[in-house]
Amino acid sequence: MTTKQWVRITPEGVEVSGEPLTTAGRGAALLTEVYRAKVNDYPKFFKMDELSKLGFLATELLLQSEGDRHSESDDRAVILFGRCGSLACDRKYQQTIERLDDFFPSPSIFVYTLPNIVTGEIAIRNHYYGETAFYAMAHCDEQLMRQTIEASLLDPATQSVICGWVDCESDHQFEANVKLIYKE
Repeated sequence: MTTKQWVRITPEGVEVSGEPLTTAGRGAALLTEVYRAKVNDYPKFFKMDELSKLGFLATELLLQSEGDRHSESDDRAVILFGRCGSLACDRKYQQTIERLDDFFPSPSIFVYTLPNIVTGEIAIRNHYYGETAFYAMAHCDEQLMRQTIEASLLDPATQSVICGWVDCESDHQFEANVKLIYKE
């Protein structure tokens, strides 16, 4: 496996392969600021939950060095790992259904109550038809993550993998550490 580049996003800032991006925002505002400055061509971003925004944005920054990347591809997998899954969105949805006197389930929030939606958002945006998966783990286990990625690369159809840790506990507690790995 060969890592081409990587992106790390925390509430405090963004790094792309070791180069920090200059940002004024922090927390959820940081994600919107970086989206507007570096991507700004996918309005669906504003409807996404924070986990999907985080994974989507990390992937967009990761792939910006690639040329025409929006053509169909079935040789790239998207495999992400995280601890909280969709917990932040689950909590928001719970607020829409917990009081009988103000019962109003929100379909727009409910859509994001599965953590694998983030891998779907990435695959849809980039026209990827390869493997997509989101694995919930108790903690960031680099060895298990590596084994999972190596197993994916055993598939002859898979030539590269967008992978890494994407975790969002709340609008101000999140981390993405995503890599683009190629088969050797």
